[in-house]
Amino acid sequence: MIELPEGLAAELVPLSWLVGVWEGTGVVEYPIGEPSGDDEEPEVRSYEFGQRVSFSHDGLPYLNYTSTTWLLDEQHTPLAAEMGYWRLDRPSEPGDRGPAMLMGEGNAPFTTTQSVEALRNANDGFDVEAMIIHPTGVNELYVGQVRKGRIDLATDAVMRSANAKEYSAATRLYGLVEGKLFWAWDIAALGQGLTSHASGQLAKVD
Repeated sequence: MIELPEGLAAELVPLSWLVGVWEGTGVVEYPIGEPSGDDEEPEVRSYEFGQRVSFSHDGLPYLNYTSTTWLLDEQHTPLAAEMGYWRLDRPSEPGDRGPAMLMGEGNAPFTTTQSVEALRNANDGFDVEAMIIHPTGVNELYVGQVRKGRIDLATDAVMRSANAKEYSAATRLYGLVEGKLFWAWDIAALGQGLTSHASGQLAKVD
């Protein structure tokens, strides 16, 4: 049974099992570049890392997301970081906030779990979107669905700064299995097609 966090917006009930701080380990394994000969394979970068992930909320209908990772070496060398926002994917209503700092007009929509049920999709889940920003000049917009403790996401758009390395698409999978958060991340980058990149297993610490 999932215990709902106090003050959680009704729209976030389908994502409520993510809320908290998670820590664990994972592995990166990704091919880099082209083979140098007919009988050779691309170089594969492979290493283990530690990770801390946080999903929190401010009472509004989105989750705050942060992730930090570090190499499992003696120095715990920082590896990567990302942050963003997760929410249900639905049409905007007059009562929604924004753009910028503008308040909505009239009552906020979908403020009860009963009203949120109207957003359930044909797969008996809920459409979701996640906006994830990387300090390396990459900004991703994912769309997908959450269904029975599993989230499937694929990039709908990827924006890169002029100096960011090549990165064009990604998919992410999250699943809650016996109280642990499992995830897998495939990317298309550095001349490679969509290929397995990293995966991890996290336990809730808060």
